[in-house]
Amino acid sequence: MGVIVKHSLLGGATLGLLVALQGASSFPVQPAIAATNAACPGDSGSAVFRQAKQLLDELRRDLAPVEEEIRNSRYLAELESGQASRESLQALAGEQYNIIQSDLRSDALMVARFGSTQAGEFFRGFLEGEVQALGLLLDFAKALGLDEDDLKAYEPRPEAQTYPAYVAWLALYGSKAEIAAAYLTNFPVFGENTARVSAALRKNYRLSAKDTAFFDFFAAPIPNFECDALSVIAADLEHGVEPRLIKRAARLLQAYEQMFWDAIAS
Repeated sequence: MGVIVKHSLLGGATLGLLVALQGASSFPVQPAIAATNAACPGDSGSAVFRQAKQLLDELRRDLAPVEEEIRNSRYLAELESGQASRESLQALAGEQYNIIQSDLRSDALMVARFGSTQAGEFFRGFLEGEVQALGLLLDFAKALGLDEDDLKAYEPRPEAQTYPAYVAWLALYGSKAEIAAAYLTNFPVFGENTARVSAALRKNYRLSAKDTAFFDFFAAPIPNFECDALSVIAADLEHGVEPRLIKRAARLLQAYEQMFWDAIAS
């Protein structure tokens, strides 16, 4: 699948990172979605790893109510009942296009900040995934009669773009642990929703598997993602990153996820 990456959209530094990653055969492209309840053999003896696991368990309990709100999105109900309009599907494509354009820059910044650390491969995976996702999104848009110029012209809704705005903040100011925890708690519920979006689009709107591959991409798990994220969190805890800041990052990103689903239902 070809990916369109343009200088005017991403800027020279980001473009260079993306081109390098696209040509690096040693880095397999993975969808950015978390596998939950992972067992991490060999880490049970580490006190700081146990602390990271306990922090994750607390986060999941704390965020369970907002996750239920995300799962019960009115927009998903409209899709699954076949009541969502074609215009709302085009808006979904437009919002996701703006999110990916922002996240590409944010993920490139994370690679610039952390790529030379032990967590470098972990952060490169996010950037690689966004590159592939962009091409899949263009396929979805095409099925709706939109080309990339149409997506560029789309005016996004502010509430739908709070998520990528906060990711950009994390990329600039956040610790590795804050980013890892925010993604680790957010990706599973996003993946659940995108799987439902894909199924509804095929059932009720007669789109093909190719047309909905963007949503399936984010619904598929990355092997070992939870263990890798916990290792990143544990390393930062050991170096003094405050648990309250890690929890805050996860709480805020999940709230912005909810705002996205509410906004596209408007």
